[in-house]
Amino acid sequence: MPLAIYALAVGAFGIGMTEFVIMGLLLDVARDLDVSLSSSGLLVTGYALGVVVGAPVLTVFTGKWRRKNVLLFLMAVFIAGNFLCAIAPDYTTLMLARIVAAFAHGAFFGIGAVVATDLVAKEKKASAIAIMFTGLTVANVLGVPFGTWLGQMFGWRATFDAVTVIGIIALLATAFLVPRDEKHTTIDVAAETRALLRPQVLLGLAITVLGFGGVFTAFTFIAPLLTQIAGFSDAAVSPILLLFGVGLFFGNLYGGRFADRHLMATLVASLVFLTVVLVVLTYALDNQIFAVITVGILGAAAFSTVPPLQMRVLAKAEGAPSLASSINIAAFNLGNAGGAWLGGVAIDHGPGLPGVPLVAAAITVGGLVLAGISWWLDKSPRQAMNPVTSSS
Repeated sequence: MPLAIYALAVGAFGIGMTEFVIMGLLLDVARDLDVSLSSSGLLVTGYALGVVVGAPVLTVFTGKWRRKNVLLFLMAVFIAGNFLCAIAPDYTTLMLARIVAAFAHGAFFGIGAVVATDLVAKEKKASAIAIMFTGLTVANVLGVPFGTWLGQMFGWRATFDAVTVIGIIALLATAFLVPRDEKHTTIDVAAETRALLRPQVLLGLAITVLGFGGVFTAFTFIAPLLTQIAGFSDAAVSPILLLFGVGLFFGNLYGGRFADRHLMATLVASLVFLTVVLVVLTYALDNQIFAVITVGILGAAAFSTVPPLQMRVLAKAEGAPSLASSINIAAFNLGNAGGAWLGGVAIDHGPGLPGVPLVAAAITVGGLVLAGISWWLDKSPRQAMNPVTSSS
């Protein structure tokens, strides 16, 4: 793989750390800022909604820039947002700072995924995306446990200081490793919008929202699930998140490899896998050994869905790669926002904290049903409804 893809992975590492590390710090933030657990969980929702808005807006805003310049600009926004998180004096300021950091997220992964796929042969495109997203998995293997430990030892603000430094390193890696002669994004907004309105593209986006939404319904509250339900100490959360990150690494890697060979079969199988693991987690929390094992498997199940979900939308949005890629990243985060919010609703007004994994599983089942419908449409005579085939 070209070195530019690994530069993108460094940026993904920084973004992944700031997105996921808040889960391990929810209790600390809630105590320090004197807010409820469900309110601190809304920091996940706010970040995700920032991605949803920022992805299309910044993708279109930078539509005539060189891709490398876009990536550098987005990393600068990311650095500014995390610095503001580190110095935020209250909950409202922290929420706004999280949203600023989130604005860079969707466009970075969207443009980055297009750059990554352009740099490799057709048969390696899903693998290239998987390697870029490996930055997210490494963030979970190393960054999130370290950030959680750092926040518990020195205060949650120290974690955002560290993320800011990582953002600077990622910016430098992008500056030196992404080729200077990279293409312009050159977005034809009208044409790409028409491509996004294709039925199979819309279905693909909906599959992403629901299929991945279940992950954040459970993972947003992983720290209280482990401490208040499974009975682990606060100090145990960080090493357990390390195991979750290891699972993410392998799930993302093999999800990409299988998606290169059998895209829809991999997508459906990964969603089935994720649903089963979320159901099992509900009961595994009664036993600490089973809980730890299941959290690790949950990491693998969660990120085995990412490469096929991203490739499915790119495959059906032919002619709209930049905007479709960014919008699908926004769809991931719309699922994250909705999942985190529904988890909070389940805690405050539903079955409570123990029922959160089952609520997560139900959301993922919705994505699985839509994936089955989309696959059936591929194989049915009504495939002609897809404008790609009828107009080319």
